[in-house]
Amino acid sequence: MEPAKPRILTINGGSSSIKFALFEAGAPLLRILEGGIERIGLPEAALRVKGLSEEDNFSRSVAAPDHTAAAGALMDWIEERLGRVALTAVGHRVVHGGPKHSEPQLITEEMVEELRQLRPFDPEHLPEEIQLTEAFHRRFPDLPQVACFDTAFHHDLPRVARLLPIPRRYEAQGVRRYGFHGLSYSFLMGELARLAGAKAAHGRIILAHLGNGASLAAVRDGKPVDTIMGLTPTAGVPMSTRSGDLDPGLVWYLARSEKMSAKQFNEMVNFQSGLLGISETSSDMRDLLECEAQDVRAAEAVALFCYQVKKWVGAFAAALGGLDTLVFAGGIGENAPAVRARICDGLEFLGIELEEKHNLANAGVIASETSRVSVRVIRTDEEWMIASTVCRVLGLAIEKEHDHGKGV
Repeated sequence: MEPAKPRILTINGGSSSIKFALFEAGAPLLRILEGGIERIGLPEAALRVKGLSEEDNFSRSVAAPDHTAAAGALMDWIEERLGRVALTAVGHRVVHGGPKHSEPQLITEEMVEELRQLRPFDPEHLPEEIQLTEAFHRRFPDLPQVACFDTAFHHDLPRVARLLPIPRRYEAQGVRRYGFHGLSYSFLMGELARLAGAKAAHGRIILAHLGNGASLAAVRDGKPVDTIMGLTPTAGVPMSTRSGDLDPGLVWYLARSEKMSAKQFNEMVNFQSGLLGISETSSDMRDLLECEAQDVRAAEAVALFCYQVKKWVGAFAAALGGLDTLVFAGGIGENAPAVRARICDGLEFLGIELEEKHNLANAGVIASETSRVSVRVIRTDEEWMIASTVCRVLGLAIEKEHDHGKGV
């Protein structure tokens, strides 16, 4: 039997994992399951699921040598648990949309071919994301799939913000600043409007999505003004394993001094750098905060991260002509009071002052009563954003409630 309400599966594919959630369209859009397949490519890959009731919660080993096999394991479980006709549509987070894709749309063979052409822009994500869409199409050929592009939020950046200062001919090839975390930023802007009102959402805003991947975006009058990631998600601040911005001359230096190839350099700046590279112990901010008092390398990694984010807050305040609202989101932004405090320390000249007790409690508003800038912690929800976008593309009615129908 088909379910009474449309069900939307969201897929968020990473380099070694797949996060998913199942939503039921209606009033409100309700999350009924969520989970993931982790450690894809390793013998100990596992499928974990969390649902509305205890019997839905489990974790088990799966054979997942690659993303196609991992998707197969997920689809096997969906058929076993929910039945073959349980899904109305699948929404995919597609990291890079290139110069053409600025709106979510149904995935077609033509689009998949276009995404293949974009693989040089994002070799870490796009190949696996294409595999996932193809795997679902083979199993469920009539099931609509929708691509939700993470670059779309930033697509209409002012020209001065998106231009890269290299020979002009490369712009014709699509080489520009794209920016990422767009699904998160779209969600955060919607939440800011809901929580603080339309006037606040049309003010001068800095959104800081700080997680394993980290970026900031400047927004004014509801429109993106600038963002720190560039052609790829490697640019910007130091991240868990990504370097963030570097001197381009480092490529030539390492090519001469260590005979490092372009491929090896890409591997280094994406998987061996950032918090992991500086600390030499962990890419996880929680681990580093725990041991920074005893390990100077961990302390320096945390300090560098906070310092670089602080610099970008100052830079974006300049680009915006002032600041009305600063929003923290992402795993670090939502759950690390010490990091937020260090980022904001010294920014009193911009009007940023934190209330210590509220910050320690991860409260929704952490600014002091005398702060001229509203400082907020908003829990982002990329999966909800994907599901609501799919409903919009397919013309399915949903109602946006305060808790976004977070059933799980």
